[in-house]
Amino acid sequence: MGMNKKKTKSQEELLKEALVPVEEQPYEVPENWVWVKVGSINNGKRRGIEPNQFEDEVFELYSVPSFVTNEPELLSGQEISSNKQVVEPGDVLICKINPRINRVWTVSKKSRYRQIASTEWIVISENQNLHSKYLMYLFRSPYFRRLLTANVSGVGGSLTRARPKDVEKYPVALPPLNEQKRIADKVERLLGKINLAKQLIEEAKATFELRRAAILDKAFRGELTKKWRDENGVDSIWENHEIRSLIQELNQGWSPKCENYPSIEAGKWGVIKTTAIQHMNFVEEENKQLPDSLQPREKHEIKAGDILITRAGPRIRVGVCCLVREVRPRLLLCDKAYRVRVNLERVIPEYLVLVLNSPKILDEINSMKTGISDSGVNLTQEKFLSIMLNIPSINEQKEIVRIVDKLFVNEQKVNEIYGLVNKTDIVQASILDQAFKGELGTNNAVERNYFSQ
Repeated sequence: MGMNKKKTKSQEELLKEALVPVEEQPYEVPENWVWVKVGSINNGKRRGIEPNQFEDEVFELYSVPSFVTNEPELLSGQEISSNKQVVEPGDVLICKINPRINRVWTVSKKSRYRQIASTEWIVISENQNLHSKYLMYLFRSPYFRRLLTANVSGVGGSLTRARPKDVEKYPVALPPLNEQKRIADKVERLLGKINLAKQLIEEAKATFELRRAAILDKAFRGELTKKWRDENGVDSIWENHEIRSLIQELNQGWSPKCENYPSIEAGKWGVIKTTAIQHMNFVEEENKQLPDSLQPREKHEIKAGDILITRAGPRIRVGVCCLVREVRPRLLLCDKAYRVRVNLERVIPEYLVLVLNSPKILDEINSMKTGISDSGVNLTQEKFLSIMLNIPSINEQKEIVRIVDKLFVNEQKVNEIYGLVNKTDIVQASILDQAFKGELGTNNAVERNYFSQ
């Protein structure tokens, strides 16, 4: 009985496999573009590495950590394990591991070393009909990100991943080669302008934050109220108090399983997220709606005058404090934050929040945080309550708050700047969406796509 030989597929059969049927195409593109499956544009499988295969060579390793620094790591051949893959200049790498999914990198064409990648990457090979930068931006687009994040497998959290066999079936829009180049060039120019704007915004934020820190530092050394004390014949009497002696109540909230959308109606209960608590700013829209099947624990309802401080989460987000100046009804405190209500005979809430946002106290709070990694730390009640604060009379507290509020007129500008950062992200996503729908005005309708030839 003879051996079965694998039948070689015709060009027509290969083309039929590559193209996405009209009814399965996600959206319309120009007529000279085609929808193809990712697997059809990939130029073969990656080669693995055998033990001691290249022990006398130097390698550039494309890993997820080196993506952050934008610098591949240099390794000797003796350091290379078999769970690596050889890559070529121009190859596009897509991270398949959550939560880093949609990190996309292009293998440098300028390196003098052999290049390899960790197995965290799905490798898409460049060929003569593909432009690597076009592919890079395509795989960074919101459309492709949605595909990746919607089709992951695993037990959840950081263990979920996109499977290469599934990614090969994803539909992508492919214009003619020259149009790919034009799109990549235009996207690069536009994103360059956005990145410059982001840099200027970050510099402005840093300037405002430094100014705010300097004002608060002076406020709690008594410098801002020296003239007021002289004019009113007030003696400068400041006393040290632990926070526990300044407050009436400290508690943490409740974190039930909520809906994946915010409560936007005052008649619907919501539980705030920790992101509702920003430095000296409360954002009530940052909440999740409580399911109708759960009874609200009304003792955790947030009221005007409450001081909120985050107590658990990433290091950078723990110890963030704000005053709730006004708030809609039916918003509940979450479990990862404390609510403080002050003893009004000793301190006013506006003053206490300013102190808790001063550089000295923020540094002290940071030193109190405990946890095995910066991704998850805690601020215990006992440590928080033991913080010593220098407190003047109620009248001087009010004067300090008045002066600081006047000096913080630019604080609104800081909030507007934070909003601008979000807007640049939206514009960037919009550019990428337009690019891969053929809406950047660069398409030449007479050019042909090699899949359609």
